[in-house]
Amino acid sequence: MTARASSGFLRIGASDLEYRMIGPAPDDAPTIVMLHEGLGCAALWGDFPDRLAAATGAGVFVYSRAGYGASTTVALPRPLDYMHVEALDVLPKLLGKIGFGRGLLLGHSDGASIAAIYAGGVQDHRVRGVAMIAPHFIVEDMGLVSIAEARKAYQTGGLREKLARWHGDVDNSFYGWSDAWLDPKFRKWGISEYLAYIRVPVAIVQGAEDHYGTIRQIEIAQEECYCPVEVTIVPGAGHSPHREAPEAALNAISDFVGRILDADEGSRGQAA
Repeated sequence: MTARASSGFLRIGASDLEYRMIGPAPDDAPTIVMLHEGLGCAALWGDFPDRLAAATGAGVFVYSRAGYGASTTVALPRPLDYMHVEALDVLPKLLGKIGFGRGLLLGHSDGASIAAIYAGGVQDHRVRGVAMIAPHFIVEDMGLVSIAEARKAYQTGGLREKLARWHGDVDNSFYGWSDAWLDPKFRKWGISEYLAYIRVPVAIVQGAEDHYGTIRQIEIAQEECYCPVEVTIVPGAGHSPHREAPEAALNAISDFVGRILDADEGSRGQAA
């Protein structure tokens, strides 16, 4: 990655994925790989990646999955196992392409689910911890209601115009996400079986007013994971605490990352 620009595109399979790298390159230091939400992209993280890099000293790699931001669009409808495909097919190739040596995954919403599937499904010893913001492990009725409301706002309100600022093909982004979640067959979706196979510490940051998921999501992680699970509930925040209460989210995540990396350095020192 040292020979790459700090931003640009990576060719993964048939897609060109936009990316941004903050701080040291993956072959020079631990790296936090950030996985965005179902309507997110690299740019929608705002300055959170920069602040996270400054707070931890780690490199931070953010990218837009296919169908989002300036990345290649995807064929619609998306397959209902699209998060599994991202975690088990695309992400391993991306980590190899950037020269990922060690670090953590940090995902938000869909991105958190993808991180959980990867951590439980791949057993990648380079991944020392997983931080999740508003993860989904099962489908909840209240979340589907919120997605249906978002689709109405997209079709008749101002949501389409807001999202169009961030996505090259905004319809591809929105309908790729919403049509999958609102497909009746998607109600059977769940990834809790992957949680028992995660072998690294987990941190979950959840907004107390999240309208896409309840505390049940956290309870599932606590019930299914054999690894430590740290939970931070952010008062007054909704589905995006890193935007709605950035200081609280940054403190929780950077503290978790710092302890993971300190422990990692300690074990590497003993091994040496």
